[in-house]
Amino acid sequence: MESILSFLGAIPWWAWGIAVLVMIAIRDIFFNQRHTISHNFPIVGHLRYLLESIGPEIRQYFVANNREELPFNRIERGWVYASSKNENNYEGFGTDRDIYMHQHIFVKNCMIPFKMDKNHPNKEDKSFLPCAKVMGLYNNRTKPYRPGSVINISAMSFGSLSARAVESLNIGVQKSNAYHNTGEGGLSPYHSNGGDVIFHFGTGYFGVRNEDGDFSMQKMKELVTKNPFIRAIEIKLSQGAKPGKGGVLPGTKITPEIAQIRGVEVGKDVLSPSSHTAFTNVPELLQFIEDIASETGLPVGIKAAIGKTEQWELLAELMAKTNRGPDFITIDGGEGGTGAAPPSFADHVSLPWVYGFTAIYKIFQKHNLTDRVVFIGSGKLGFPAKAAMAFAMGVDCINVAREAMMSIGCIQAQICHTNRCPSGVATQSKWLQKGINIPLKSDRLAQYFKTFRKEFTEITHAAGYEHPCQFTMNDIDLNVDDGELTKTLEESFKYAKTKVEYTCNQDLKECTYLGGYSK
Repeated sequence: MESILSFLGAIPWWAWGIAVLVMIAIRDIFFNQRHTISHNFPIVGHLRYLLESIGPEIRQYFVANNREELPFNRIERGWVYASSKNENNYEGFGTDRDIYMHQHIFVKNCMIPFKMDKNHPNKEDKSFLPCAKVMGLYNNRTKPYRPGSVINISAMSFGSLSARAVESLNIGVQKSNAYHNTGEGGLSPYHSNGGDVIFHFGTGYFGVRNEDGDFSMQKMKELVTKNPFIRAIEIKLSQGAKPGKGGVLPGTKITPEIAQIRGVEVGKDVLSPSSHTAFTNVPELLQFIEDIASETGLPVGIKAAIGKTEQWELLAELMAKTNRGPDFITIDGGEGGTGAAPPSFADHVSLPWVYGFTAIYKIFQKHNLTDRVVFIGSGKLGFPAKAAMAFAMGVDCINVAREAMMSIGCIQAQICHTNRCPSGVATQSKWLQKGINIPLKSDRLAQYFKTFRKEFTEITHAAGYEHPCQFTMNDIDLNVDDGELTKTLEESFKYAKTKVEYTCNQDLKECTYLGGYSK
């Protein structure tokens, strides 16, 4: 034995290296049946797979310029990161953006901006910017709700996001007087840390389902009664990343905690069908909305990505005829998506936000319904200039998902679907989650929202208005194709936004139904 060890110890290190390479070469040539490159080019062929695996990181950090990455470029990510840390988010030496680029946004400023008096709410709180409309007021819901912030967290489930990420977001919205949409994974303990909540459910009815997987009104009533911080309910018809497609949650991912929250069995695959079982047509959807509102007293809305509009026409006709309907409508853009989706869906199914929202707003405007619905926009709108465009088009609030994720540490690794998120935001790995410092990250989400609202308010004042609900489509120019350099939004999309009923910010501050601040 000693002689063997002595012999092995006498072999130089480089000989061991050669031996390992020879073994890899033998494996590649004689045993590898899966990879042509490593078979045809033993050893060196592995370099190709290594470079491919780190290609996204190389492009992100060394190759791509500041403005060309998708879905969010380096300048956009940098603005969110700096804003969330309350650091310098300014630009020096002028913009590096091509301002003649197609669809570039121009906000028209006034010669004399809006001037606040000494008692104006924004003198005391530069980020005070609630929604100008009240959810559920028109339909006489028992518990109307005015969102305390025009920017809020979009639907992201516990399960898709980690427990520590969800908890950070919820504490952050409490600190910034915003609301937190649960996503369709049910209401978790991590959504229950003081922030206003909009309970969202889809075709799986997680958290409000019976043993057969169908919707349970009794469970919905119990959920709302036990959790008074739930301020509204949202029914998901579809989402931007994969509209009209269901999904499967593998049994291996269903922990006892997730099973309890979602109302499913541990270790058993759970199907989210592509369509609802609680209703099958538009009249039944309308009745479903009214039943939930009647039983809970809360405002009820719907969320959808937009494609065909015939059923939206029918919904608007029924709303006008019956004087009933959703209290708010969330329009999701096809460019959205924080989770996993087939490329064919993510790239091609449903319209981008600006086209989808335009189509729906025109329908509701034609039927004189815009004043009774709170319109929420969702789809890369978490930047003040884009928000100004959205408000000019008719939006009353915006929801952000990926921007909120970036504020608490997301680095746009784009591996949300692998459970290997390096920042711990979109993974169930206990080890990776430990990197999320909840008090710190909640402060950063709150600071991002406050910075956003402050800058959005400043842009609004520069345009001569007190509140962004006053923006009109003639206040925003858009670069268009050959022929004319720019057109207003009204000229581009062929409609004029309905004027929003508004008095002043002081009235919003004193509103009985104001969320966040009223607690």
